[in-house]
Amino acid sequence: MDFLQLPDRIIDKSAVRDMRQQEEDSAAVRDNRQTPPDFSSIYSKDLLPASGGEEMTRGFLQELVNILLSYICKSSQRSSKVLDFHHPHQLKDGLEGFSLNLPEQPETLEQLLVDCRDTLKYGVSTGHPRFFNQLSTGLDVIGLAGEWLTSTANTNMFTYEVSPVFILMEEVLLRKMQSIVGWSDDEGDGIFCPGGTISNLYSILLARYHFYPEVKTRGMGALPQLALFTSEHSHYSVKKSAAVLGMGSENVVIVKCDERGKMIPAELESSIVTAEEKGLVPFYVNVTAGTTVYGAFDPLNAIADICHRHTLWMHVDAAWGGGLLMSDRHRMKLQGIERAWSVTWNPHKMMGVPLQCSAILVKKRGLLKECNELGAEYLFQTDKSYDVSYDTGDKSIQCGRHVDAFKLWLMWKAKGSEGFGAQVNKCLENAEYLYDQLQRRTEFELVFKNKPEHCNVCFWYTPPSLRSLPLGPDRDTRLHQVAPRIKGRMMEKGSVLIGYQPLGAKVNFFRCVLSNPATQQEDINFLLDEIVLLGRDL
Repeated sequence: MDFLQLPDRIIDKSAVRDMRQQEEDSAAVRDNRQTPPDFSSIYSKDLLPASGGEEMTRGFLQELVNILLSYICKSSQRSSKVLDFHHPHQLKDGLEGFSLNLPEQPETLEQLLVDCRDTLKYGVSTGHPRFFNQLSTGLDVIGLAGEWLTSTANTNMFTYEVSPVFILMEEVLLRKMQSIVGWSDDEGDGIFCPGGTISNLYSILLARYHFYPEVKTRGMGALPQLALFTSEHSHYSVKKSAAVLGMGSENVVIVKCDERGKMIPAELESSIVTAEEKGLVPFYVNVTAGTTVYGAFDPLNAIADICHRHTLWMHVDAAWGGGLLMSDRHRMKLQGIERAWSVTWNPHKMMGVPLQCSAILVKKRGLLKECNELGAEYLFQTDKSYDVSYDTGDKSIQCGRHVDAFKLWLMWKAKGSEGFGAQVNKCLENAEYLYDQLQRRTEFELVFKNKPEHCNVCFWYTPPSLRSLPLGPDRDTRLHQVAPRIKGRMMEKGSVLIGYQPLGAKVNFFRCVLSNPATQQEDINFLLDEIVLLGRDL
């Protein structure tokens, strides 16, 4: 049965209301702009810095702002699609004048504006209140403004001389985040990184250097065979980092979790002893605060006790769960994080900062620079006219580094710490609401019965054809196919988007992520009704 022939639902009153609002917004945009210039014979060479190019530049950028404003308004309307899905071959072949091919000759500004519209049209509206697919969702207007300004400034974060204001903003943010983690004023360091995977890689790099500083010059051949530990529900970046850093993914010891997805401290202790008996040298434990699938929080204090006994570096991957530190109601779920030697925290997840915005926080001040410093003389001269301790480039494994701090700084000014806390609380309230609805509806089954700790809610939908089947391999095989087929229909229709995956022995289930503060209870109801609508004939 094709979804296009599915029976009509009860009319979504909110969608009708949003459609009217969208029309009003579009009219307002039209009314507030002058008749656009004709760009059909204008090229990029006619814009600034071309002589006399100011008026044309202003007109072009105003048209671009109109496109972006229209997209932003549409993204918040429930009557609009989350995505207008096309297969890769369709986009590569070209659609309605939209071509990915690169020309030999320049194209007009008119064509560029059309390309901008089409790029947004065929993409995914991750700010839509019914986008539940990833951990990073939503569209914060202040954060967007910060990203625009950052791109306009177009500078680099390696020295104070080229990025004075942004360097100081980054320092203020890192100190604030370290304080929230619970570290004292005389300790703490950090840097913003291109994503949580790189932040986690930094933690392993620093831990290795802390115990074996000779690795910087002599390499892994001068070290014993090292072992690091992480839970079976942790992010894959730990294994990837071990491979990248030359330690080998086989030397990452996977520690068992309980049924809720939390690392079992006794299993960690046992794994450390076993590794030592095999001749490996343990040095690092990754603890997860907010796992990717279940949203579970490892028992930080119990693991910190083990790390202390064995003199191991304790890293807390709070990429997903770090935002809960902003909430007085939920920060106790990260109790013990102040005992970590390093922390990954991604404000582009729970705090809603536009991608990307991730920080590695390090308790030992100066270690980042010791580990990564090479002192390139064309950048990091010691005889500059200002305090060169503000040249942060040698803390980083990169040379060029994007400004990721300003949009977070601007949002913090706009919301205050209390505003971020309220935003986190609302998202977790939405997760609890979904959990309650799933318990009430017989066609759904929760993957685990516990109330969600975070914004992840995992569940199966069981279509009528499977409800009378006895538990066993045949039912599991058929149930495993349900979520992918519903997801495929969902993408074609474009009304809502949610992720799915198997985990261990569990067949494919839906994972709903509720990190968008624009999402309301009506959107959660819509999600469940849509899953039933798209899957009841399976």
